[in-house]
Amino acid sequence: MPTTSREQFAAEIRADRAFWRALLDEVGRERMDEPGPMGDWTFRDLAAHLAGWRNVRIAQLEAAARGEPDPPKPWPADLHDDDRINDWIHEQNRQRALDDVLDDYDSSFERLATAIERLRDDQLTDPDAFEWTGGTPLMKGRFASHLHDEHVPAIRAWLASRGSGGG
Repeated sequence: MPTTSREQFAAEIRADRAFWRALLDEVGRERMDEPGPMGDWTFRDLAAHLAGWRNVRIAQLEAAARGEPDPPKPWPADLHDDDRINDWIHEQNRQRALDDVLDDYDSSFERLATAIERLRDDQLTDPDAFEWTGGTPLMKGRFASHLHDEHVPAIRAWLASRGSGGG
């Protein structure tokens, strides 16, 4: 169902945090560093990947709300391929403490919702307001679709193949 208001859009983002937290519980802390939920990557790696991309989008939205241009991306300017960017994000986060990685993504839900609330109406509804939406108005997008559509099925398959997680 399409989002009908700024408030509903922000509320949906905040509500998705509960899904994320339930998924963390399902995986269980003891399995965060096991390979499998994303090929050779661990759940910790997956969380860092999600936060890495989301933090870029949040920074873009925050800048737009202030009337500023997009900030530079954190990865080297010569990286344009998503796989190479993913590798860069992975390398930057490999040695971070598990709690820092998990907190980074967990806190992104509120930061994203707040950024959405600060945008002008036209920035939410204009299909051309943000180039990276591919012509879809921001209000019609789903910020968690990458997690839900691409990663959750693989996580569930990984959990099923190794027995119940839970912690």
